[in-house]
Amino acid sequence: MLGLSRARVEADRWIAFKSHYGIESFCCRPGIEGAHEKGGVEGQIGYFRRNHFVPVPEVSSLAELNEMVEQWDRQDDARRIGSRSRTIAEDFALERPLLMPLPEEPFETGRLFTPRVDRYGQIPVRTNRHSVPIRLIGKRVRVILHASHLVVYDQNVEVARHERLIAKGAVRLELDHYLEVLVRKPGAFPGSTALEQARSAGKFTPVHDAWWTQAMKIHGERDGTRALIEVLLLGRHMTHEHVVAGMAAALRAGAMTADAVALEARKAAQAETEPTPTARAPGQPSATVTSLHEWRLSHLPPDTRPLPSVSHYDQLLRRRRTSGSDHREGEAR
Repeated sequence: MLGLSRARVEADRWIAFKSHYGIESFCCRPGIEGAHEKGGVEGQIGYFRRNHFVPVPEVSSLAELNEMVEQWDRQDDARRIGSRSRTIAEDFALERPLLMPLPEEPFETGRLFTPRVDRYGQIPVRTNRHSVPIRLIGKRVRVILHASHLVVYDQNVEVARHERLIAKGAVRLELDHYLEVLVRKPGAFPGSTALEQARSAGKFTPVHDAWWTQAMKIHGERDGTRALIEVLLLGRHMTHEHVVAGMAAALRAGAMTADAVALEARKAAQAETEPTPTARAPGQPSATVTSLHEWRLSHLPPDTRPLPSVSHYDQLLRRRRTSGSDHREGEAR
């Protein structure tokens, strides 16, 4: 029988993996008959599981767990297996010259899809849908689906990255992908699914809500929402943390414009690279928010031109009054 022999029907992706790295596969016999063929491998896997995964570690993401596993691997380099005289790292150093060199390019383990972007700026990947920038509507894009995430490419340029959805029929929308449409139609912003998901993911923070509320009080609902969207567009060339810091500073000063947020965000970015300033002396005024317009004016050369005068127009007024008085005298006569 096929299941009791060493023969196996190998998957196409596994065959491509072997071809890429130039390796050959060897299938062990199942059950008790083949237990001795890979006992050392199974034993070391059990050792690693008992020493590092009991109890099960608590992590916030798969990336954090992978980092912990790599750290445990580095710690195991100093361990000796059984009564061997050399450590794991020393044994590997002896075996390394006997191994084949790795290919220059890594093997792509993800699944490839080429969906077309629909009119809603979304692409279907298996049973789920994901958003992409709306400028790609109607185009075909290349999607690489990995175990924990998927990456979307327009030709060779990465345009979107999403966490992989587990449930069937789910939708993942990125708020940034729809900002060009929402800035023209701000009325659709409050009830959008993209906003709801951004708030659930923690990308739309309470600072955003407070700034938005204050902006609507000052500019009105429509213009205040449009101002918020302009602030969100700053995230395309500034980090999220700096934009939030700029919004908080602008909110404290009552400067509810995207220009003020941009200026304060740049200040926050510069503060991270510059040395910590000395403490402010008692009585010294605190820093205030400067609008981008005032900042531009402060960097212009001084204007030495004389102030404009309206004296020439005053001559016309006197001439008009004189003509009017002469006309009234003629009527009286």
